[in-house]
Amino acid sequence: MTRDKAAPAGIDPTIPSVARVYDFFLGGKDNFEADRKVAEHALRITPDGPAAGQANRAFLRRVIRYLVTEAGIDQFLDIGSGLPTQGNVHEVATEQNPKAQVVYVDNDPIVLTHGRALLAAEGTATVIQADIREPQAILNHPDARRFLDFDRPIGLLLFAILHHLGDDEDPKAVAAALIDALPSGSYVAISHFRDPGDRDPEGSRKAREVERVFNESLGTGRAGAGG
Repeated sequence: MTRDKAAPAGIDPTIPSVARVYDFFLGGKDNFEADRKVAEHALRITPDGPAAGQANRAFLRRVIRYLVTEAGIDQFLDIGSGLPTQGNVHEVATEQNPKAQVVYVDNDPIVLTHGRALLAAEGTATVIQADIREPQAILNHPDARRFLDFDRPIGLLLFAILHHLGDDEDPKAVAAALIDALPSGSYVAISHFRDPGDRDPEGSRKAREVERVFNESLGTGRAGAGG
């Protein structure tokens, strides 16, 4: 697909996608020229972008290993999962517990296409196309209810997703709706863009510039303030 010869039905390869830009940062091949242009623009501002993507993925894997081996969690809801790549949640989870179940959620149709192809023979995971802005649609999705037992603890994964919601979309309320639906004993893991503010003026400038690029090219993306 890096030669941009064959896009799945219903997918416009000329419109960049958050999932495919992130795939590029992770060294994946499921991206198009439009995605690479956005990624390369961001890299001119923050050349350590791929390292940040890899660090985020490494954090995700550590979270899964801890939740399975230490907390006894055997089912996960991964919202904003992005494109399948090596070391997916279900791969890490089933290494520790072969009975672990995972529901991946993303609003990009290419994620649904590739995810279903990848998971066709797995039986431990599924992928649904839905938007985090509509948490009840995710929670009530038939596949989510089929794969996850909402009477037992669940690991909710919100990695690099909440920063794609604007203030007008009330990300706090969205997260609260998802968290409130979790059974007692569940866990939530979140990662987020960060603007270091006055502690690191140059880093803050770069964060704001990347935020501008994302909003111009992808429609969403903002960095959270933090020290």
